[in-house]
Amino acid sequence: MSLSSEALKKFILIGDRVLIRPKTSSGQTKSGLFLPPGIEEKEEVQTGTVLKTGPGYAIPSDEVDEPWKDNTGVKYIPLQVNEGDTAIYLQRKAHEIEFNKKKYVILPQHAILMVIRENP
Repeated sequence: MSLSSEALKKFILIGDRVLIRPKTSSGQTKSGLFLPPGIEEKEEVQTGTVLKTGPGYAIPSDEVDEPWKDNTGVKYIPLQVNEGDTAIYLQRKAHEIEFNKKKYVILPQHAILMVIRENP
């Protein structure tokens, strides 16, 4: 079970950050050996589902020559990652959090190596 839509609305990601639910492993290798808990979590490359993304990379306003004007309309370059994508990411760049006894990771978009998108 993942985050409910109400709980997910409470998460506000900043900039190019991405919230991912890591894929749970069976704890067993292809040859049938059982691994101790936490071994696969330490692997360099991990897989997970993108739950939420930040707004993207902030870009400067067009009106730089008039700094006294109220520039509340921030513009962003959107992220390439979409909610629902399966992401393959670098574990060393991820920050693990726990919410409702479930583990999630927050990482910058540049730590994602590739996404698998069902509807391209």
